[in-house]
Amino acid sequence: MFKRIIKRDGKIVKFDPEKITNAIAKAGLVTEEFKYDRAKALCDKVLKRAEEEIKQRTPHVEQIQDIVENVLMESSFKRTAKEYIQYRQERSRRREAKSDLMNIYRTISQADASEDSDIKRSNANVDGNSAMGKMLQFGAEGSKVFAKTLLIRPDIAAAHDNGDIHIHDLDFYATGTLTCCQSDPFVLFENGGFNTGHGHLRTPNSISSYGALAAILLQANQNEQHGGQSIPNFDYAMAPGVNKSFRKALKRNLEKYNKFTGKKLDLKVDDKIDYGDDDKLKKAKWPKEVIATSNEDVERETLQAMEGFVHNLNTMHSRAGAQVPFTSINFGTDTSPAGRLVSMTLLQATENGLGLGETPIFPISIFKVKSGINYEPDDPNYDLFKKSMEVSAKRLFPNFCFVDAPYNLKYYKKGDYRTEIATMGCRTRVFASVFPESDGIVTGRGNLSFTTINLVRIGIKHGICTGERKEADWDGFYKELDEKMDLVKDELLERFEFQANQHVRNFPFLMGQGNWFGSEKLGWNDKLRDVIKHGTLSIGFIGLAETLVAMTGKHHGEDEDSRELGLDIVTHMREKCDEYCKKYKLNFSLLATPAEGIAGRFTKIDRKEYGKIKGVTDREFYTNSFHVPVYYPISAFDKIDIEAPYHNLCNAGHITYIELDGDPSQNIAAFEAVIRKMHDAGIGYGSVNHPVDRDPVCGYSGIIKGERCPHCGRLEGDVPFEKVCGCTKGE
Repeated sequence: MFKRIIKRDGKIVKFDPEKITNAIAKAGLVTEEFKYDRAKALCDKVLKRAEEEIKQRTPHVEQIQDIVENVLMESSFKRTAKEYIQYRQERSRRREAKSDLMNIYRTISQADASEDSDIKRSNANVDGNSAMGKMLQFGAEGSKVFAKTLLIRPDIAAAHDNGDIHIHDLDFYATGTLTCCQSDPFVLFENGGFNTGHGHLRTPNSISSYGALAAILLQANQNEQHGGQSIPNFDYAMAPGVNKSFRKALKRNLEKYNKFTGKKLDLKVDDKIDYGDDDKLKKAKWPKEVIATSNEDVERETLQAMEGFVHNLNTMHSRAGAQVPFTSINFGTDTSPAGRLVSMTLLQATENGLGLGETPIFPISIFKVKSGINYEPDDPNYDLFKKSMEVSAKRLFPNFCFVDAPYNLKYYKKGDYRTEIATMGCRTRVFASVFPESDGIVTGRGNLSFTTINLVRIGIKHGICTGERKEADWDGFYKELDEKMDLVKDELLERFEFQANQHVRNFPFLMGQGNWFGSEKLGWNDKLRDVIKHGTLSIGFIGLAETLVAMTGKHHGEDEDSRELGLDIVTHMREKCDEYCKKYKLNFSLLATPAEGIAGRFTKIDRKEYGKIKGVTDREFYTNSFHVPVYYPISAFDKIDIEAPYHNLCNAGHITYIELDGDPSQNIAAFEAVIRKMHDAGIGYGSVNHPVDRDPVCGYSGIIKGERCPHCGRLEGDVPFEKVCGCTKGE
């Protein structure tokens, strides 16, 4: 009999046969095939065989466990054998996960974010070298291991690890939180204010306060969600603040007028008198100079409020001070004087840039284009449309969201901002719903979670790119695609159940303040199932271009047949999502996944497995969703025509980027032609990228005309200005 045994960590401990008996007994208890006495007899067989087969005096624990497996497999207790083997594999997987986690922690602790570690660069909003940034990453990586080991079905976790799928925001899985939300400030501002958890903020009474609280709202929500934060109706929501400031300015200037003239004009200002309300102002018969001065005051204050809002969102932090909130705002359709002023000053603040003239990263601004509102020269907000293009040509933002796209327009109700399509800056959209009360409503809703399929790998396995076959196996391709979609569907449902069993108290701002659709009806201890059902469960895909090359040899940008095949693939995926909607009565949707991070991860894994395949795995990243590859030469209009049909199919989110060379601010007509082409082609969300200059000495970023920096005034000289590619904002 052995006296000692070697553990997996190399330690030598006393050999205890009772542990073998207990392990076998536990497996037998699970299958109900036998009890302790039978386990003792099986253990005796194990010990006898071990003495016969193991020659060294001190065996390794793995040797003993191998013999246990063999003895059980040779017995009549096949189900128990299977249970024991699965248990052993699961324990092994957990040990490996722990070991991998320790290596990841070592990387976080020691590597430099700028040079050595993909882990530390995984989130562009987090400073991976800062103390708080490191702390956030320690928690994130540990949470991922916990989720994969204990919360997620093993086959799903394995599919994520081997690169078949990618579960987004895996580090937040165990928290049960949701991805993102389209917050409506009206809900929080006009009903007595809101509480961030550390004190109550009353209803704001000036545009300055409106702007400040809008930033706080986004920050507070970011602390309870893992995705982006958006305001879908920014101009509508800020307009009451403009009107309140105008009334204050009017009363203040009337007091000054009376003081300096000796007159006694009525100082009472009707709460219904708004900025730009010419009819009511004429009836009041106040001096023109008082009204003009009041207008100037509120216009100045509004610009300052918008500048403060932009500066706040580029400097304030969430999540223990380690991350700038990922924020986006939609605007451009409020035709009231106050709403128009908000849009115009927001555009001006974006154009002005930050303190050193830098281009603001946040908020990602999205101008909503709507015929009859701002698209035609005689539309009331046409000047805002023109201004938005001038600013975007200089600062990369705003992007453009098209309300007139047929799949958006069918929900539109004039005057109801809730029915105007809006998007998160990352492209996520939430609009249609299987529940009538939220169908076609953007406010208070968001994505619950999303998982992406490695479409390219399926193409490699069933296409012609490896040389194993002369013709693509389309039956095999769609069979495996359906299998992967079903797997992701199961994962999303599993995660939904975990989220649905959270309570309002777990999300005191998002749910407790009534920010999420329907949450105002819930109590503090209520579960979330009845309200999160209004969100979306999204299945994403990456690298359609490489998939087509793998299957046929050509992508959809260079070949008409591949173009049809690409649409067939994505149509098939959308139809599967629609089937899931009907079967599970939840909002399954199809996402054109962005390329950031995930495309590089998939490429590395596939290149290791299949080697470098021309046009497939020979670049560092797979192409963004359904996009024609950025490296492929194609006209802007042709790219728009090819990509437009996918916008209708990808109802969870989509975007088309157009790359322009040179300085588009010198040719606004060409810029406008691109935006109008997007509108007319049925694009839902579009953006124009172009190179941006940067002065490495003072930090200014924008368009530098000539040889002198517009911020610091220095001549280019020995330190040249840099060109920063605009496509970094999404491609």
